Amino acid sequence: MPDVAGMDSGRLALLAAGGTGGHLFPAEALAIALSARGWRIQLATDHRVDSYGDDFPAEAVHMIRSATVTGSLTQIAGAAFRLGAGLVQSWRLVRRLRPNVAVGFGGYPTLPPILAAVRAGIPTIVHDQNAVLGRANRFLAARVDFVATSVAGVKGAEAASDRVVETGNPVRPAVGEAAKVAYPDRAPGDTFRLLVFGGSQGARFLSELLPAAIAELPDALRRRVTIVQQSRGEDLDLVKDAYQALGVGAELHQFFDDLPRRMAECHLVISRSGASTCAELTVIGRPAIMVPLPGALDQDQAENASRIDEAGGGWMVAQSEMTPQRLAAMLTEFVAAPAKLSGAAGRARALARADGAERLADLVERAASGRHRDGPRQVAA
Repeated sequence: MPDVAGMDSGRLALLAAGGTGGHLFPAEALAIALSARGWRIQLATDHRVDSYGDDFPAEAVHMIRSATVTGSLTQIAGAAFRLGAGLVQSWRLVRRLRPNVAVGFGGYPTLPPILAAVRAGIPTIVHDQNAVLGRANRFLAARVDFVATSVAGVKGAEAASDRVVETGNPVRPAVGEAAKVAYPDRAPGDTFRLLVFGGSQGARFLSELLPAAIAELPDALRRRVTIVQQSRGEDLDLVKDAYQALGVGAELHQFFDDLPRRMAECHLVISRSGASTCAELTVIGRPAIMVPLPGALDQDQAENASRIDEAGGGWMVAQSEMTPQRLAAMLTEFVAAPAKLSGAAGRARALARADGAERLADLVERAASGRHRDGPRQVAA
């Protein structure tokens, strides 16, 4: 997609998102909803968009310099320099485009465009997909007009409580289509379809865990299991060979561009618990064993998974506690009890906010028009 300003007519929304699927997918869903209402869309992001942004419905994509603020003092200083350069880029971009509204979806690439929009008096919104406000959004929350959240009671948003609006997490149209598929019926002796993925970057832990767990299953049960799994490129051959040695039918890829369809076809998901994954699990209504990414400073994946676990829509297991033997025991139980999984599927679906894109689009139009809630902040005309 070329980096051009686009047309001169119509309302323009500048969306800003980190270049990973977790940030880009909800931004894409909002872009589709706004486009249907006659809005023009432009996207500010980083170089990682090349993996996920081919179909993003934007007139133009602008690569903005940014960096994660972490590490040593030297690394932090370097990150600050790159963010400063990104802010200059963004200021020029905002002055040229003069968008009606700017919406950020988290990640450090969000900071320069949204800060530039705030400085220019443009109405601004940040949307956080997780149950814990991300660091970039936490920094922006005190400066923007609205903080949109996917769930109630998001941790870290307390200081902006007068401007928090729960919209749900926008999901792509493909997820809505997959949600029309009923949970697949299965008798105890039928084939058991398992879907395994680790988010947009894959997960080596799951590539090591699954073959070892499947090896623990009794032969008769193992023969009934079929696996569709996402693995990192460097792990694909090892995982493929392991399943072949076990006589297990498996389809492996580095990335699925039709993940919602595959989710709808499975009986059980095993995955990390990023915000987009959890939103899609609930909208489509599929039970999952969720292994949150360990070591995250905000523990956002653990918080996301715990909400589904507490509602009975899935099972959260810490990576430190997830062994091949434990997973094999869970799979043995679930294969023998189809009703347990179908019940969890229904409880997962009960958590869904399938209209998140439309609700966020409503908030965008409210911000752009100046129709604010009561309070001290006012959106610039």
